[in-house]
Amino acid sequence: MRSGVYAIGAAAAALLLAVAPPAVAQAPVPPPCRTVGDAPFLRIAPESAARLAEIGVGRAEVFALMHETSIPETMGCWAMPVGNFDSQLVSVGMSQWNYGTGSLQPVLKAWRDSFRSRGRFKRAVKALAPTYGKLLFSRDCLAVPVRDRCRAGILAAHGADGKLNPVILAELTAIFESDAMLQVQTDAYVALLEAVRLDLLRVFPGQPITMRKVRWAVDTKVQQGFFPIDEDLARLRAKLAAMPPGERWTRLRAIFDWYGALARTIDQDGIQRDAAWNVEQWGCMIDFGMIDPEQYEMLHLTFLRSRTAIGNSGRWQALTFERRAKIILGIGSVSGVRGGNCPAPRAD
Repeated sequence: MRSGVYAIGAAAAALLLAVAPPAVAQAPVPPPCRTVGDAPFLRIAPESAARLAEIGVGRAEVFALMHETSIPETMGCWAMPVGNFDSQLVSVGMSQWNYGTGSLQPVLKAWRDSFRSRGRFKRAVKALAPTYGKLLFSRDCLAVPVRDRCRAGILAAHGADGKLNPVILAELTAIFESDAMLQVQTDAYVALLEAVRLDLLRVFPGQPITMRKVRWAVDTKVQQGFFPIDEDLARLRAKLAAMPPGERWTRLRAIFDWYGALARTIDQDGIQRDAAWNVEQWGCMIDFGMIDPEQYEMLHLTFLRSRTAIGNSGRWQALTFERRAKIILGIGSVSGVRGGNCPAPRAD
């Protein structure tokens, strides 16, 4: 017979399955693209490499992390531009830098400046983006926030379906798949990793910095930009330390229940192929004693940050949690891509 606690988890999963599509979730197939990965011409500054080595991140790890980051963002592509579906005007690149948050403008400026000559830059724009290059690199579009003229021009480049038209799509892809932009993206990602290094030392003072923590921190930084403040970290850790041992797994199940309930609400997106399977698998992990102390604390930290994800008035909170939970647990589904598997419960 199944244990009682597993039956509770299974019941929650069944409720999710009742509203989920009946077909087995299929992982999305990426379009033909230049895929994220190492290349001989890509450089990492020696001083940056030395700092990253302090947290166990070498060149191979940098590009492995880049590829991992790109999977939920661009299905592993260097470019994959998308339009204003999330109110960010344009998002593009392996970290989906965008105009809305102001993260795209520095990347475009860095690419422009990498030519070290206005003439070379203009020739590159003419070759790669003859129609929309002038708009994309205009002062209006490089301002933070973008100005009204830029916003109007970008929105006009969307089709009736709300997606970028084929011309601007192709031109942004050409720019972001160019060798020079691959270097810019690498530089931006290395800078992000260096910032993550400082965040890790603050969030986990005195603790070993494991690769699990690095991967978790990178995903948090890419998607949400920052981590809980010291006051919130101290409050959470004090509560965890004072928690009676008998409440340990009930409290964690409550977080998984929060995720499952949130996923069933009308205005959560990006999780329809994942939530039911995740609820079942993560409940199974509790039943089989597969969650260690580091994972336990990190799941609570993830809950702390996920419940404050405010994009589109909280539309992505469940997705935010499942992305980090999959990294922490090594088992999970994100964007229809499943990884790992909890042992099936055995009959007595």
